[in-house]
Amino acid sequence: MALSAVRLSWKIAAADIPDLVDGLIGRTKAVYDAVGALTHNQVNYENVVKALADVECDYSVQRNNLDFLQQVAPDKELRDASCAADKKLSEFDVEISMRQDVFDAIVAFDKQNKAELSPEAARFVERLIKLGKRNGKSTLAKEYTNKVKELKKRMSDLSIDYSKNLNEEKTVLEFTEEELAGAPEDFIKSLERTELGKCKVTLKYPHYFPCMKKVCNPNTRKTMETAFNSRCLKENTAILEELVKLRHQKAQLLGFPTHAAYILDMRMAKTPEAVATFLSDLATRLKPLQQEEFSLFLQYKKEECEKRGFEYDGKVNMWDFRYCMSLLEERKYSVDHNALKEYFPMEVVTKGLLDIYQELLGLTFMEVKDAEVWYEDVTLYEVKDAKSGQLLGYFYLDLYPREGKYGHAACFGLQPGCLLPDGTRQVAVAAMVANFTKATADQPSLLTHDEVETYFHEFGHVMHQICAQAKFSLFSGTHVERDFVEAPSQMLENWVWEKEPLSRMSAHYQTGAPIPDDLLQCLISSRIANAGAFNLRQIVLATFDQTIHTQPEADTAKVMSEMSEKILGIPSTPGTNMAAAFGHMAGGYDAQYYGYLWSEVFCMDMFYTRFRSEGIMNSAVGADYRRFILEPGGSLDGDVMLRNFLGRDPKPDAFLISKGLKPDP
Repeated sequence: MALSAVRLSWKIAAADIPDLVDGLIGRTKAVYDAVGALTHNQVNYENVVKALADVECDYSVQRNNLDFLQQVAPDKELRDASCAADKKLSEFDVEISMRQDVFDAIVAFDKQNKAELSPEAARFVERLIKLGKRNGKSTLAKEYTNKVKELKKRMSDLSIDYSKNLNEEKTVLEFTEEELAGAPEDFIKSLERTELGKCKVTLKYPHYFPCMKKVCNPNTRKTMETAFNSRCLKENTAILEELVKLRHQKAQLLGFPTHAAYILDMRMAKTPEAVATFLSDLATRLKPLQQEEFSLFLQYKKEECEKRGFEYDGKVNMWDFRYCMSLLEERKYSVDHNALKEYFPMEVVTKGLLDIYQELLGLTFMEVKDAEVWYEDVTLYEVKDAKSGQLLGYFYLDLYPREGKYGHAACFGLQPGCLLPDGTRQVAVAAMVANFTKATADQPSLLTHDEVETYFHEFGHVMHQICAQAKFSLFSGTHVERDFVEAPSQMLENWVWEKEPLSRMSAHYQTGAPIPDDLLQCLISSRIANAGAFNLRQIVLATFDQTIHTQPEADTAKVMSEMSEKILGIPSTPGTNMAAAFGHMAGGYDAQYYGYLWSEVFCMDMFYTRFRSEGIMNSAVGADYRRFILEPGGSLDGDVMLRNFLGRDPKPDAFLISKGLKPDP
């Protein structure tokens, strides 16, 4: 079933892609040529600002359509063709971003027409000029401009290769059932077997996490962790280390001391020094919590080793980390995640989640039957405003793993919500891609509570994409500052820690019974479990990211291990390099991973200040949230949106309380 408002097609064949790419480049280049050919006395709103906005609207849809396929297409030939398209289009992106003639036309328009523009149009022009200057236009000699262009093209190719290597990774390990003792019974039953009866275990999330959290045998966990943090070791370590060098070279050519300084110039944090202070101060506050937790980790580990006949080495290794965290949740907070999982069948969670979002944000969702999709188990939903019936957009759900698919969980904006050339509105289309455990012959897909939280988080990004009402594609959806972009979706994670929402999205998969109150209360109480250990690991990753991007080059394995040992107290397992599989480093989060913790300050402030005090299912607060936080997209700065919603500047008290820490007096 084709939908006129959705300008995407999933019937593209690999052989069609080169011609589609060339056509898209040709149409787009013609517009840029026309803008670049204008003399300074010819420029006006229609032939500069509107022309560039209109072509960006069209280009974004077609480009996203072509390069998204590398993440989700079931056919490898199509994924490879999409990857090649992404490389060619990325080179074209670099070419048009570096065009001096187009930049000159924008600057000429800005000088002549400032007073005539709406606030969003003025911001659009201002952003184009800022981006142009950050590419060296008007400041660099031509030979340096060409060097920046070369660097950008090479970095783009490397980033695409890094991600492709991860998506195509397909290691399979073999274990006996005895070696997997402790893992959930349904997980072991779901595994494929070798001819000799051994269990086949991949490094995809639905296999990796049950093993690392529950398998008793430390040797099995060590094998799994070593393999997991050795994914794409040779090829992606080399790629990331070349990226670090090239990013630094580009930053210096553009007048910045480091890549981090270049990136943060357009973020809320502004400077690497501000990020370093934030991470260091938070680490200092969290350290006492982590030390208490590690003391319990060692106690539990020793008891487990004595009970099961394993050698106790007196330390927490990287392969013990998630296992010990699970033990702490079970023993200190009496959380039984295996029992809890039975209350989170995918169908019930999905219905509850969709109902909660609809009620909270004043929306209606309707599944589109017989929709055109890229894989048989993908579903499509239509989104309308509940009061007016206005169509706002569509979202796809692609929730289960398969070979060659994107291996993490993410929201992909596919069609930006913005104005079309005729002034009508193009609705937004987004896809949530995840890797949750599939149903088996014996039982439906059952989610862990962590997975329910991930579902809520990524769906928060989907809502941001669809609810945003910016006029320009450049500001559509989640196109906000990168260190603010996680705040709206993180804020909505809070609902999976509250009794009423949890009750609405859970029911035992066999009996339909609600989660028993005692189990529910244990789960809610456990929210601060492992707060020190978990958040210090986030600080490890953020500090690693800042460290490699504030120097000319880096031995990434060495830096990762040093940061882990210094901050968390656990060195990397010898021979591994988690950085080779740290997808954020090639996926747009370079020098920005701190943003997860930074934006959490804002999300907790929003939740505690408005929802916790006025009602977590209060539709009036939900309407304010949609209006002040989601609808602007990137048409306002994050701090402005926060002030509009909170009625004041944000403060960190709620964030600290959520980590089990005391706020400043």
